[in-house]
Amino acid sequence: MPAWIGVLLAFGAMMLAFIAAQDFVLERRQVFKALRSVRAIELTPTDVRKRELAIPFYQRVLIPSGKAVGGMGRKFTPASVTERLGKELVFAGSPVGWDAERILAMKILGMVVFAVAFFFLGQLANFSSVRSFILGLLGVFFGWYLPEWILRSKSGTRQKAIQRALPDALDLLSITVEAGLGFDAAVARVARQAGGPLGEELHRVLQEMQIGKTRADALRDLGDRTNVAELKGFVLAMIQADIFGISIAKVLQVQAREMRIKRRQRAEEQAQKLPVKIVFPLILCIFPSLFIILLGPAVITIYQNFSQIRR
Repeated sequence: MPAWIGVLLAFGAMMLAFIAAQDFVLERRQVFKALRSVRAIELTPTDVRKRELAIPFYQRVLIPSGKAVGGMGRKFTPASVTERLGKELVFAGSPVGWDAERILAMKILGMVVFAVAFFFLGQLANFSSVRSFILGLLGVFFGWYLPEWILRSKSGTRQKAIQRALPDALDLLSITVEAGLGFDAAVARVARQAGGPLGEELHRVLQEMQIGKTRADALRDLGDRTNVAELKGFVLAMIQADIFGISIAKVLQVQAREMRIKRRQRAEEQAQKLPVKIVFPLILCIFPSLFIILLGPAVITIYQNFSQIRR
């Protein structure tokens, strides 16, 4: 065997041995580094108090206290009240951080705060003790119902936004289905186009169908999450069309036409209410100003003439 072949083999064996040794050394270095980091963590004293104080005050104190107060209030609150608050939260879109217990805690805290505030306002206004106590009772009533009024206002605004956006969304849904898109693809297109609360609800319907819910169940849940009669009627029509095999395009055409008719009827109803609503601003604000401008100079002239006659 030539000498150069032996040299090459020896050189290859040395290279393999060097690579193996290098891998072994690197692996041990990584192990020692991990052990040093673990030991450093174990040996480093952790100041638990500083970590707790680094958390914001409302997360550390207010939120746990609110949950405790809400849990206590839930024990003494009828189930019907809790269920009503839960429905209002669903109608409001289930805002992040809002739940029935937190609303109850806000009601209880608001009742105490407003009662004390109204009582001291009565004392500052030099009211008698009885009047201040009655004012405190008014504060109890106001503080108890204020969070629920805010929640109802939020849910009502959201439901009105869904009601306003529904006719246009159904028109677009009918057009896209007639153009050849499937119902799910058409709903996704309408959800992107509509946006707002209605778009969020349609996106949720699609997500529920993607995780395994049937179309009928997803639409039924959509009707339960809203308080719009027109949307509930649309959901019922689509469920019946899915069950009986009716053409979805025809059902959408009928629903879109009915939505347009109902929207026009709502506009006419609001227009008919306008004369009644404008009576009170006319009587309280506009008519007195007109009387002062038109009759004021005449009254002044008559008064001056009578003054001259008496002289």
